[in-house]
Amino acid sequence: MLMCKRYYQFVCLFIVLAGMALPAGAQTIVPVADTAKQHVFRFAELESLRDTTNALTITDVSEDHSSKFVSNTVPTPQISEAGATFWYRIRLDQRIPTENNWILEFFDQTIDSITVYSPAKGGAYTAMLLGSNRPFTQRMFAHKNFTLNISNDIKAENYYYFKLRSHESANVIIVLRSVNWFISYALDEYFYFGIFYGMILVFGLYNFMMFVAMRQRQYLYYIVYNLSIGLYEMCTDGIAYQYLWQTAPQWNHYAYGIVLFLASTFAMLFAQSLLNLKENAPGFNKLIKAVIIVRSIFFALCLLVDKTWFTYKIIEIIPLSVAFISGCYVLYKGYRPARFFVIGYSFLFTGFVIKSLIALNIWWLPVTALNFYSLSFCFIMEMLFITFAIGDRVRMLKREKDTAQQRMIKQLQQNEELKDMLNKRLEVQVAERTSELIEKSSLIELQNEELTAVNHLLQQQAGEISRMNVLLEKDNLTLHNDIEKVTHDRVMSAEVDFEEFSRIYPDRETCFKFLSDLKWEHGYACKKCSNTHYGNGHLPYSRRCSKCGYEESVIAYTILQNTRIPINKAFYMIFLMYSTKGKISSHKLSEILSIRQSTCWAYSSRIKKAMESMKKEIKNAGSKGWSKLVIDTSEE
Repeated sequence: MLMCKRYYQFVCLFIVLAGMALPAGAQTIVPVADTAKQHVFRFAELESLRDTTNALTITDVSEDHSSKFVSNTVPTPQISEAGATFWYRIRLDQRIPTENNWILEFFDQTIDSITVYSPAKGGAYTAMLLGSNRPFTQRMFAHKNFTLNISNDIKAENYYYFKLRSHESANVIIVLRSVNWFISYALDEYFYFGIFYGMILVFGLYNFMMFVAMRQRQYLYYIVYNLSIGLYEMCTDGIAYQYLWQTAPQWNHYAYGIVLFLASTFAMLFAQSLLNLKENAPGFNKLIKAVIIVRSIFFALCLLVDKTWFTYKIIEIIPLSVAFISGCYVLYKGYRPARFFVIGYSFLFTGFVIKSLIALNIWWLPVTALNFYSLSFCFIMEMLFITFAIGDRVRMLKREKDTAQQRMIKQLQQNEELKDMLNKRLEVQVAERTSELIEKSSLIELQNEELTAVNHLLQQQAGEISRMNVLLEKDNLTLHNDIEKVTHDRVMSAEVDFEEFSRIYPDRETCFKFLSDLKWEHGYACKKCSNTHYGNGHLPYSRRCSKCGYEESVIAYTILQNTRIPINKAFYMIFLMYSTKGKISSHKLSEILSIRQSTCWAYSSRIKKAMESMKKEIKNAGSKGWSKLVIDTSEE
């Protein structure tokens, strides 16, 4: 096998060297004869000229620059400079009588502009415009390839010139065909196209049915991938331009880049899901996510910055390689569904390499229909094996489900046996316990009778104790009221010290409660809106208006507002000032309350002022007069 391969490479190399050894100007003449159905122009049958000025005419090329044409040395010449003008020419021997009509056909549908100069009578040339820049409806034949008729009227050795321009690299594959063979070939070609795209739809429908049944996202990923591959193949074959957007040549120039991005992205998402990389290969899972992000950024740049960057289709080798290597790694780790994935991607990788070598003009064999459509064949094989991989994964999931069900059934059986054993044991224990309870029940009945008698006696004693407690409670209440009355009367007398006063108002909470009852004795009314409904505020005993939200503290609008001394001492100071009719000195107050003399003087001055303003109200108030001073209306 190795010897055959080397022999084949040697023959190809000999053909290339033989083509390079032909002398300049010795262009091979191709006869137009009925003995051949078609002829593909290769090597010295094609001559080329680089138009550095982009301004040469057919007259300049056919006369002044005719000697500058260079013989082709590769099986398939290529336009490698975007935007440059290239001239090609072929030489046909049309002196042979023929019954067939003949056409010239260009295989590559991505060439922007093709001007074909055919010989006419009198040494002139007629021009025919072709190319992907022109609407499809202006083509001579409704075929995906660029085709034109050639005339057999001029019986001579004729030169045909082709002026080519393209925004991306393109293969210059020119074929001479008889019309009869072209029709037969085109019918067969479109028939195979129908099979190819039909298989893509079948695979897509199969995966849609799998998605409906399984509800797994991987099937949606594969459906989008299948449809994107089909649309990409339609773009590269020219089928999409013929049937989908005949009047949009500009869209046709970069539509393939968009669907290729979708195919690449969803292929990686599908591989990520099918191979379960999140669990089987977390490192490759992160790598695929990174490749998707980078590929998306490149797609955005192509779409927004320069659409000619879509021509760098070679970058698809990166996501393809990452997915392929991920499958190999997962298969090496023992994940069986990855085997068909690896086989399918091996076909896809092989087809991509062949197309890349052809695009880069490195392919050493002539470009034929077999290798030209190799990627399409590899796509079908890849889809076929991926379908096997999906089925394998479904079988694996079903096997795991069946195993889990068997394990569950076995566990349920064990649980049932354990339950029966426990029930039997419980029945024995219940019987033993029941016999014990029956023996003890008689003893308990006797004890219950004794307890009943004792309870009856206790109930009688409890009645007596309750009557005594009622009498004692009445006596305690009377005594408590008497003590409070005596204490209050004692406190309200002039001769009482702070310790005794503090028994009535011991702390801040008691003072606030007394002040709250005193301040809102006749009901609450909001100082802002006069609303009479309120709720509790944030501070103790403060009230918040339910309408406007204004919160009024218990010491606001009283003589205690803004005071800094303890409130129980402030109460006692008011009491002393009232009981002595304001004659007690600030020095004495400072000594009694342990407060600075200046503070006592300031606060006693405020109290004296209130006493002056309320002289009539407190004149006959008696012991309650000091409390009236607290609600000082002048503070409002």
